[in-house]
Amino acid sequence: MLFKAVSGAVRNFYRITPRNTAGTASAWRWYSKDTGDLHPAPPDIQEPTIPPYEEKVGEPVHIRRARLQYQSRKRGMLENGLLLSSFAHRFLPTMTDAQLAMYDRLINLPSNDWEIYYWATGVRETPQEFDNEVMSKLKDFVQNSERQNRTVQPNLH
Repeated sequence: MLFKAVSGAVRNFYRITPRNTAGTASAWRWYSKDTGDLHPAPPDIQEPTIPPYEEKVGEPVHIRRARLQYQSRKRGMLENGLLLSSFAHRFLPTMTDAQLAMYDRLINLPSNDWEIYYWATGVRETPQEFDNEVMSKLKDFVQNSERQNRTVQPNLH
């Protein structure tokens, strides 16, 4: 993210804009220097929407595992990238179709990755729709009782 001081009448605020990538609109948020309050973007600026989750019906199992492995690695936040990529590396090859569906919903349905992180680490209670055997495995995995070094993502092959 690029932080720029805004001059003129709004000197006590910072404008935060993400890197402009092809096909996305810039989202603006205003943070007050004094109070740290978040102020919404002006009404003339539209943020990109997150498309709704659609279950991939009829997807071959080897493609599904490869997609979930990739999605586990590319989370947008380091904490989940490390946790989920290590978890997927260990458990995806042996998951049943039902478990793959549960994991797919877990990593793709919540719109905020911090929710997944807080559920997995036990900071927040897991909602009933995600409280299943895969989430239990993830919570056990996050405890890291074997004290493995998980500071880098595992190799893909």
